[in-house]
Amino acid sequence: MDYANAARFLKSYNKIESQLKLLYHAKATQNFTDLVRRCTDLNLTIRRYENELIDYGKLRNAIVHRTAGGEVFIANPSDDVVENIEYIERQLCNPPRATDVFKVKKISTVFADKPLITAVQAFGESEKKTLVVYDHGKMAGVINSYYLYRLIAAKAGAGESITDYLKNTNCGDILDEKLLKKYLLFDKQATVFDVFDAFERRKDIYAVIVTENGVLGEKVLLLLTPSDFPAINRYLEACNAKPY
Repeated sequence: MDYANAARFLKSYNKIESQLKLLYHAKATQNFTDLVRRCTDLNLTIRRYENELIDYGKLRNAIVHRTAGGEVFIANPSDDVVENIEYIERQLCNPPRATDVFKVKKISTVFADKPLITAVQAFGESEKKTLVVYDHGKMAGVINSYYLYRLIAAKAGAGESITDYLKNTNCGDILDEKLLKKYLLFDKQATVFDVFDAFERRKDIYAVIVTENGVLGEKVLLLLTPSDFPAINRYLEACNAKPY
Protein backbone atom coordinates (compact mmCIF):
# COMPACT_ATOMS: atom_id res chain seq x y z
CA MET A 1 0.00 0.00 0.00
CA ASP A 2 1.18 3.52 -0.83
CA TYR A 3 1.58 5.50 2.41
CA ALA A 4 2.61 8.78 0.75
CA ASN A 5 -0.17 10.71 2.51
CA ALA A 6 0.84 9.24 5.86
CA ALA A 7 4.41 10.39 5.31
CA ARG A 8 3.26 13.91 4.37
CA PHE A 9 0.95 14.04 7.38
CA LEU A 10 3.67 12.94 9.79
CA LYS A 11 6.14 15.46 8.33
CA SER A 12 3.78 18.36 8.96
CA TYR A 13 2.72 16.99 12.32
CA ASN A 14 6.34 16.80 13.51
CA LYS A 15 7.02 20.38 12.39
CA ILE A 16 3.92 21.61 14.19
CA GLU A 17 4.86 19.73 17.34
CA SER A 18 8.37 21.21 17.26
CA GLN A 19 6.97 24.71 16.83
CA LEU A 20 4.60 24.23 19.76
CA LYS A 21 7.48 23.13 21.98
CA LEU A 22 9.45 26.22 20.97
CA LEU A 23 6.50 28.49 21.72
CA TYR A 24 5.85 26.98 25.13
CA HIS A 25 9.47 26.11 25.99
CA ALA A 26 8.19 22.61 26.61
CA LYS A 27 10.01 19.44 27.52
CA ALA A 28 10.68 16.91 24.80
CA THR A 29 8.16 14.54 26.39
CA GLN A 30 5.31 17.08 26.60
CA ASN A 31 2.00 15.65 25.40
CA PHE A 32 0.84 17.08 22.04
CA THR A 33 -2.77 17.73 23.08
CA ASP A 34 -1.62 19.42 26.27
CA LEU A 35 0.78 21.57 24.24
CA VAL A 36 -1.97 22.69 21.88
CA ARG A 37 -4.22 23.75 24.76
CA ARG A 38 -1.43 25.59 26.55
CA CYS A 39 -0.40 27.46 23.40
CA THR A 40 -3.83 28.77 22.42
CA ASP A 41 -3.17 32.03 24.29
CA LEU A 42 0.24 32.39 22.68
CA ASN A 43 -0.57 32.06 19.01
CA LEU A 44 -3.55 33.01 16.85
CA THR A 45 -3.15 30.09 14.43
CA ILE A 46 -3.20 27.57 17.26
CA ARG A 47 -6.24 29.29 18.73
CA ARG A 48 -8.04 29.10 15.39
CA TYR A 49 -7.21 25.45 14.80
CA GLU A 50 -7.21 24.10 18.34
CA ASN A 51 -9.86 21.46 17.72
CA GLU A 52 -8.33 20.27 14.44
CA LEU A 53 -4.88 20.00 16.00
CA ILE A 54 -6.20 17.96 18.90
CA ASP A 55 -7.96 15.65 16.43
CA TYR A 56 -4.75 15.35 14.39
CA GLY A 57 -2.88 14.37 17.53
CA LYS A 58 -5.25 11.45 17.94
CA LEU A 59 -5.06 10.67 14.22
CA ARG A 60 -1.28 10.58 14.37
CA ASN A 61 -1.46 7.77 16.91
CA ALA A 62 -3.86 5.88 14.64
CA ILE A 63 -1.57 6.27 11.62
CA VAL A 64 1.75 5.36 13.22
CA HIS A 65 2.55 2.18 15.10
CA ARG A 66 5.77 1.92 17.06
CA THR A 67 7.72 -1.31 16.84
CA ALA A 68 11.15 -2.46 17.92
CA GLY A 69 12.41 -1.51 14.48
CA GLY A 70 10.96 1.99 14.55
CA GLU A 71 7.68 3.54 13.41
CA VAL A 72 5.43 1.81 10.87
CA PHE A 73 2.47 3.31 9.05
CA ILE A 74 -0.73 1.34 9.58
CA ALA A 75 -3.20 3.82 8.07
CA ASN A 76 -3.26 6.47 5.36
CA PRO A 77 -5.12 9.79 5.83
CA SER A 78 -7.25 11.33 3.08
CA ASP A 79 -5.98 14.06 0.73
CA ASP A 80 -8.17 16.68 2.46
CA VAL A 81 -6.69 15.90 5.87
CA VAL A 82 -3.12 16.07 4.57
CA GLU A 83 -3.72 19.34 2.73
CA ASN A 84 -5.30 20.87 5.83
CA ILE A 85 -2.51 19.93 8.23
CA GLU A 86 0.05 21.19 5.69
CA TYR A 87 -1.84 24.47 5.51
CA ILE A 88 -1.85 24.79 9.30
CA GLU A 89 1.86 24.00 9.34
CA ARG A 90 2.58 26.78 6.85
CA GLN A 91 0.54 29.31 8.81
CA LEU A 92 2.25 28.32 12.06
CA CYS A 93 5.83 27.80 10.90
CA ASN A 94 5.99 30.24 7.95
CA PRO A 95 3.19 32.76 8.47
CA PRO A 96 2.74 35.55 5.87
CA ARG A 97 4.38 38.84 6.79
CA ALA A 98 2.16 41.90 6.92
CA THR A 99 4.51 43.82 4.62
CA ASP A 100 4.25 41.05 2.02
CA VAL A 101 0.47 40.85 2.15
CA PHE A 102 -0.75 44.42 2.34
CA LYS A 103 -0.01 47.02 -0.26
CA VAL A 104 1.95 49.81 1.33
CA LYS A 105 -0.31 52.84 1.38
CA LYS A 106 1.04 56.34 1.16
CA ILE A 107 2.02 57.32 4.67
CA SER A 108 1.28 60.93 5.57
CA THR A 109 4.33 62.64 7.02
CA VAL A 110 5.58 66.00 8.25
CA PHE A 111 9.01 67.22 9.27
CA ALA A 112 9.90 68.06 12.85
CA ASP A 113 11.32 71.47 11.92
CA LYS A 114 8.24 72.59 10.01
CA PRO A 115 5.48 74.73 11.61
CA LEU A 116 2.31 73.06 12.89
CA ILE A 117 0.32 74.66 10.10
CA THR A 118 1.89 72.08 7.77
CA ALA A 119 0.48 69.31 9.94
CA VAL A 120 -2.99 70.87 9.77
CA GLN A 121 -2.66 71.09 5.99
CA ALA A 122 -1.44 67.48 5.80
CA PHE A 123 -4.43 66.29 7.83
CA GLY A 124 -6.76 68.16 5.51
CA GLU A 125 -5.18 66.79 2.35
CA SER A 126 -4.79 63.18 3.47
CA GLU A 127 -7.97 62.91 5.58
CA LYS A 128 -5.99 60.58 7.84
CA LYS A 129 -5.76 60.64 11.61
CA THR A 130 -2.03 60.04 12.04
CA LEU A 131 1.02 61.84 10.71
CA VAL A 132 4.50 60.38 11.07
CA VAL A 133 7.01 63.03 12.10
CA TYR A 134 10.49 62.74 10.62
CA ASP A 135 13.60 64.46 11.92
CA HIS A 136 16.62 64.22 9.60
CA GLY A 137 15.25 61.09 7.95
CA LYS A 138 14.35 59.32 11.21
CA MET A 139 10.92 58.84 12.72
CA ALA A 140 10.79 61.12 15.74
CA GLY A 141 7.19 60.38 16.68
CA VAL A 142 3.62 60.82 15.55
CA ILE A 143 0.95 63.49 15.62
CA ASN A 144 -2.63 62.36 16.00
CA SER A 145 -5.40 64.64 14.73
CA TYR A 146 -7.42 64.44 17.96
CA TYR A 147 -4.31 65.21 19.99
CA LEU A 148 -3.67 68.29 17.86
CA TYR A 149 -7.29 69.38 18.23
CA ARG A 150 -6.92 69.27 22.02
CA LEU A 151 -3.79 71.44 21.87
CA ILE A 152 -5.52 73.97 19.63
CA ALA A 153 -8.60 74.01 21.87
CA ALA A 154 -6.41 74.64 24.93
CA LYS A 155 -4.73 77.60 23.22
CA ALA A 156 -8.08 79.01 22.13
CA GLY A 157 -9.44 78.55 25.64
CA ALA A 158 -6.51 80.51 27.02
CA GLY A 159 -7.27 83.35 24.63
CA GLU A 160 -4.10 82.86 22.58
CA SER A 161 -3.85 83.38 18.84
CA ILE A 162 -4.34 80.06 17.03
CA THR A 163 -2.72 81.47 13.90
CA ASP A 164 0.43 82.47 15.80
CA TYR A 165 0.51 79.10 17.56
CA LEU A 166 0.29 77.12 14.31
CA LYS A 167 2.85 79.27 12.52
CA ASN A 168 5.39 79.66 15.33
CA THR A 169 5.36 76.15 16.83
CA ASN A 170 7.24 73.39 15.08
CA CYS A 171 5.80 69.91 14.67
CA GLY A 172 8.65 68.44 16.67
CA ASP A 173 7.82 70.65 19.63
CA ILE A 174 4.52 68.92 20.39
CA LEU A 175 5.69 65.30 20.21
CA ASP A 176 4.55 63.37 23.27
CA GLU A 177 5.84 59.96 24.40
CA LYS A 178 2.47 59.27 26.04
CA LEU A 179 0.80 59.49 22.64
CA LEU A 180 3.13 56.80 21.30
CA LYS A 181 1.62 54.36 23.79
CA LYS A 182 -1.45 54.41 21.55
CA TYR A 183 0.66 52.94 18.76
CA LEU A 184 2.29 49.52 18.56
CA LEU A 185 5.66 49.18 16.88
CA PHE A 186 6.46 45.92 15.07
CA ASP A 187 9.52 44.84 13.12
CA LYS A 188 9.31 43.82 9.46
CA GLN A 189 8.95 40.15 10.40
CA ALA A 190 5.53 40.85 11.92
CA THR A 191 2.91 38.55 10.46
CA VAL A 192 -0.66 39.18 9.46
CA PHE A 193 -1.64 37.17 12.53
CA ASP A 194 0.49 39.42 14.77
CA VAL A 195 -1.32 42.50 13.47
CA PHE A 196 -4.74 40.87 13.73
CA ASP A 197 -4.00 39.77 17.27
CA ALA A 198 -2.77 43.27 18.19
CA PHE A 199 -6.05 44.87 17.13
CA GLU A 200 -8.03 42.12 18.85
CA ARG A 201 -6.20 42.47 22.16
CA ARG A 202 -5.72 46.26 22.19
CA LYS A 203 -9.00 47.92 21.26
CA ASP A 204 -7.57 51.30 22.28
CA ILE A 205 -4.65 51.53 19.84
CA TYR A 206 -4.66 54.06 17.01
CA ALA A 207 -2.40 52.10 14.67
CA VAL A 208 0.22 49.44 14.18
CA ILE A 209 3.48 50.78 12.79
CA VAL A 210 5.97 48.47 11.09
CA THR A 211 9.65 49.46 10.82
CA GLU A 212 12.83 47.51 10.10
CA ASN A 213 13.45 46.50 13.71
CA GLY A 214 10.32 47.77 15.42
CA VAL A 215 11.99 50.73 17.13
CA LEU A 216 11.50 54.47 17.12
CA GLY A 217 13.87 56.32 14.82
CA GLU A 218 13.51 54.05 11.79
CA LYS A 219 11.63 54.62 8.56
CA VAL A 220 8.01 53.50 8.64
CA LEU A 221 7.42 50.60 6.25
CA LEU A 222 3.74 50.09 6.92
CA LEU A 223 1.04 51.77 8.99
CA LEU A 224 -2.21 49.93 9.62
CA THR A 225 -5.17 51.39 11.50
CA PRO A 226 -8.43 49.90 12.82
CA SER A 227 -10.00 50.90 9.48
CA ASP A 228 -7.75 48.25 7.89
CA PHE A 229 -9.10 45.54 10.19
CA PRO A 230 -11.85 44.41 7.74
CA ALA A 231 -9.21 43.94 5.02
CA ILE A 232 -7.05 41.94 7.42
CA ASN A 233 -9.99 39.73 8.34
CA ARG A 234 -10.93 39.26 4.67
CA TYR A 235 -7.41 38.12 3.94
CA LEU A 236 -7.54 35.55 6.72
CA GLU A 237 -10.91 34.29 5.52
CA ALA A 238 -9.61 34.08 1.93
CA CYS A 239 -6.83 31.87 3.26
CA ASN A 240 -9.50 29.47 4.53
CA ALA A 241 -8.97 30.56 8.12
CA LYS A 242 -11.99 29.97 10.32
CA PRO A 243 -13.89 33.22 10.95
CA TYR A 244 -14.45 34.38 14.51
